[in-house]
Amino acid sequence: MSATPEWLDTGDNAWQLTAATLVALQSVPGLTVMYAGIVKSKWAINSAFMAFYAFACVLICWVVFAYKAAFGKQMLPFVGVPGPAVTIEYELGQAILPTSGITANFPMSTMVYFQFVFAAITLILIAGSYLGRMNFLAWMIFVPLWLTLSYTVGAFSIWAGGFLAKLGVIDYSGGYVIHLSSGTAGFVGAYWIGPRLAADREDNRPNNILCVMIGAGILWIGWNGFNGGDPYAASADAGVAVLNTNVCTAMSLLTWTVCDLLYFGKPSIIGAVQGMITGLVAITPAAGVVAGWGAIALGFGSGTIPWISMNIVGRKVKFIGAVDDTLGVFHTHFVGAIVGGMGTGLFATIEGCAAFGITNAGGAIDGNGRQVWVQLVGALFVIGWNLVWTTLIMLFIKYVLRVPLRMSEEQLIVGDYATHGEEPYVFGDHWLSNSYHPEMALSQSKSNNVTSGMGPTYNSGLRRDPNVIEGETPSDEPSSEDTDHITAPSNSKALQAQNQERYPEKIEKGD
Repeated sequence: MSATPEWLDTGDNAWQLTAATLVALQSVPGLTVMYAGIVKSKWAINSAFMAFYAFACVLICWVVFAYKAAFGKQMLPFVGVPGPAVTIEYELGQAILPTSGITANFPMSTMVYFQFVFAAITLILIAGSYLGRMNFLAWMIFVPLWLTLSYTVGAFSIWAGGFLAKLGVIDYSGGYVIHLSSGTAGFVGAYWIGPRLAADREDNRPNNILCVMIGAGILWIGWNGFNGGDPYAASADAGVAVLNTNVCTAMSLLTWTVCDLLYFGKPSIIGAVQGMITGLVAITPAAGVVAGWGAIALGFGSGTIPWISMNIVGRKVKFIGAVDDTLGVFHTHFVGAIVGGMGTGLFATIEGCAAFGITNAGGAIDGNGRQVWVQLVGALFVIGWNLVWTTLIMLFIKYVLRVPLRMSEEQLIVGDYATHGEEPYVFGDHWLSNSYHPEMALSQSKSNNVTSGMGPTYNSGLRRDPNVIEGETPSDEPSSEDTDHITAPSNSKALQAQNQERYPEKIEKGD
């Protein structure tokens, strides 16, 4: 084989690898840092680790068997034949999707990695619904099972020549394959896992908003690769996708901020992050097939409809409020994907479809009303499949493997130290008199065989929890029902005396 085969376009290969790297950075460190900052400090390590683990686990599964199940030769109308993608001959060969017949002017190794980063971020998005209480061992088992039984099906059905692709469903970069599936799986899985502690739901203020902003910035700019890489070429349509991605996101962020200002009386930076995310989600299925005005329209829809879903419907509809979706993935990704998917059916253009290399006659705006119901059929399949298989996977882990889905009560009270033996922030070797060391709390909870009331559930999203009971003042400390069993260790008086001597001004003030 020649060092530079005739089919290789070095510009396309360079852009595809760059786009893939941008998407990888969205996960590590993007969402990893965002998750660590958005939760209470006691869950920073666990939340980041869930993302870190998923990224690594998905990659190994991907190259061993899952890539070909998602993009290989057809086995069933909705999935390919699993198999390895690790031989040197396979990696050096020209990229081709055998069922759809799509080829690209870069090697299979580039295609495998590019598709991997999308699979990885899907699992990491799902984790956002489970933060703050899912048993880490259960998460370790869930990741490869959901990748195998759910993600590969959506990817093959829509992107690799499966039955939804033949029906004509348009999903430019993953509005359905990634965001609708993660929103569904996140919500369903959160139902089966159960809620966080009542204290953690009532006071779920982020421990580091600056980390959230760093992660959000990486996520936004990384989306240039997320959508710009899907033409599989450094083409004119890739430029359209990148521009539309940023236009829609900006419009969504501004719209969400205005909604916050009008309804809550204050603009929220966390609310702005939510608006950013819903804009990114909504443009994803449409990025390169809509015009700029279509991107603006989608941005307005993604800044209003998910906002209403999270801040009004989520409070009033009892079932939605009863499911503890930690970061509100249902609202940002499920609802956002529906806005984007159906908006694609409305605003897709004939010229955009042709530039992307598909034969669809645009959307309703160009006289093709059929595209609207085709998009609806695609959404219903993705929702139904993920609802069923996420449920079956959770039940399999819990009842067949006998692995608890939810952490133990002592882990829920203490957090990272009980789960991983590590703490995210260590500023000194002392603990003041009005604080307790996680190891002390862990020791006491074990000795007292603790239990705690579950209380009502609250849906938080990425901003302040809109469902905190009015009139109550949030507290940084766990509620009394969660900490009544914790008592000071036998040497607590000596510890207090030492702290009084070293930090008298802090003790007097109660800092």
